[in-house]
Amino acid sequence: MRRRGFITLLGGATVAWPLAARAQQATMPVIGLLSARSPAVDVPLIAVIRQSLNGAGFVEGRNVALDYRWADGQLDRLPGLAADFVRQQVAVIVTMGGEVSAVAAKAATATIPIVFVTGGDPIRSGLVTSLRRPGGNSTGVSMSIVDTEAKRLGLLRELRPNATTSAVLVNPANIAQVEMQMSDIQTAANSLGQKIAILNASAIRDIDAAFARLVQMRADALLVAADPFFFNRAPQLVVLAARHAIPTLYSRREFAAAGGLMSYGSNIEESYRVLGVYTGRILKGEKPGDLPIQRPTKFELVINLSTARVLGIEVPPTLLARADEVIE
Repeated sequence: MRRRGFITLLGGATVAWPLAARAQQATMPVIGLLSARSPAVDVPLIAVIRQSLNGAGFVEGRNVALDYRWADGQLDRLPGLAADFVRQQVAVIVTMGGEVSAVAAKAATATIPIVFVTGGDPIRSGLVTSLRRPGGNSTGVSMSIVDTEAKRLGLLRELRPNATTSAVLVNPANIAQVEMQMSDIQTAANSLGQKIAILNASAIRDIDAAFARLVQMRADALLVAADPFFFNRAPQLVVLAARHAIPTLYSRREFAAAGGLMSYGSNIEESYRVLGVYTGRILKGEKPGDLPIQRPTKFELVINLSTARVLGIEVPPTLLARADEVIE
């Protein structure tokens, strides 16, 4: 899906830019936002980026323009969308929706500054050479999503201590991230004496098939791995988990707020605020390679107690006591 500077987000609404505003792009720097997800999902996060850009003195339509490309979960479209920004010679490329977006941008250009949010290790993925001094043309935030998959498995085991089989839903189209996720999850499963079943989904129909298999194998619980495709499909995942009464743990608060049982992860809005701050600093002349990779210091456990009651699950008091938020 292409958006050439004609979207502005105000109070969660999407409205068309006036033609005059579009024409101003020729006289101001353009920030290209590249996402593996969809516009509907990214609206609140782009609002956060815009707010922090405003704080740095950059106001969309006045002295900076924003241009958008969304892959809508079709990860194979990302290289072409990134190449569009390179041909356009945008001032900065901001990537959203995980490591796969950042890698696509990095492969497309070695000169245009890139500011990313990624859930994995940016050194392992080749985005930077150092967390303290990234070097090259990339910097941003590593949310450590992949590193917390093992922690999520432990929380799921604490919720269902008598579980014999837990399933993990991964997106095989995101190969590099899946390899890192599964390495940590398998190590944790071995230490817990937990049997793990791997389910794959990279399309809408795959999710339905995965839940059918869950029911067939009588899995005790499900861990949905962090992936932009799954975030795009949050309502579908939450509804299916409720329909089949599968206790499920997710990577982001938004899942629990939508009716999912539990989530554990970092505060995503804080990470996206850094994107705006770093983009502003680069537009003022700083080099991305000199800006250290930021990492979250706080992770939030959210429990939807209303969903637990519907599923007939009694959440252990020790787990409730550690929750950062309990949704009644």
